[in-house]
Amino acid sequence: MAAAGGGQAVEKQLKICGFKRNIDVLVLYLAGQGLRSIPSLSRFHRLRYLWINNNKIQDLTFLKKNYCLTELYLNDNEITDISGALKHLCALQILLLHNNQLKQLGKTVKELKGIISLQTLNLFHNPLAHDPDYRLYVIHFLPSVQLLDRKSVTQRERESAFHLYSCELSCVMESIAFGKRVNTPLGTATGGSRGAQPARRLMMAPDCEFGNHTNKVPFENPEDAVLLRAMTRSVMVFSSLDWNKVSTCRERRLENKAEDSPEKLTIQFR
Repeated sequence: MAAAGGGQAVEKQLKICGFKRNIDVLVLYLAGQGLRSIPSLSRFHRLRYLWINNNKIQDLTFLKKNYCLTELYLNDNEITDISGALKHLCALQILLLHNNQLKQLGKTVKELKGIISLQTLNLFHNPLAHDPDYRLYVIHFLPSVQLLDRKSVTQRERESAFHLYSCELSCVMESIAFGKRVNTPLGTATGGSRGAQPARRLMMAPDCEFGNHTNKVPFENPEDAVLLRAMTRSVMVFSSLDWNKVSTCRERRLENKAEDSPEKLTIQFR
């Protein structure tokens, strides 16, 4: 009966919209009809917008071949698991799943990882949203999402998520200075090519460790951090040549004489 009800709802909507060919169906509105299941929608190959919100849907197997979907509204249903149901929807940009019964955050995010076009995602009012690091977890593993639970994802949140879930990589990146690993112990200074300079003591702020994955400045004076990085930069070399003083092949053949080596100016600095 439930399947029949879903089929009747689909046919009714097609009649209302005046669709005569399956290929013409780009939009389908089946919201708020108390549906428990829906028959396969695979015949609508070009379907792009689908509203199934405010029903009693638990199973999403009817979406297996709707590869063109860009907006999918599944909120306010009884969905407990989306594994294997959505990962093939590579064109999906908007997905609303709030007010359902999704419990496993890892499995839910894993299903959506391959949808690199996904920009808007709602997962609030699901049991999985009670995880203390839920928002940062989703932001880190679904980097394409720009609007999560009706709230824009900020750069600060992305950085916090990166520090939390990519600890080792974050530590390595914090140790990079101008393209070179900082091996100089804190509190020491090395001389540059401009001549020896007196060592300058770099003062660490109390209760603050270098590379501790926080946004605190690891020095009492931020200029100390700049100084440390400047002193460990790689040597840069630039060379220039006045090509107007270099003879061409034809000139060398006609003049038939030894050619002086052109002057090359080389500058080296840090």
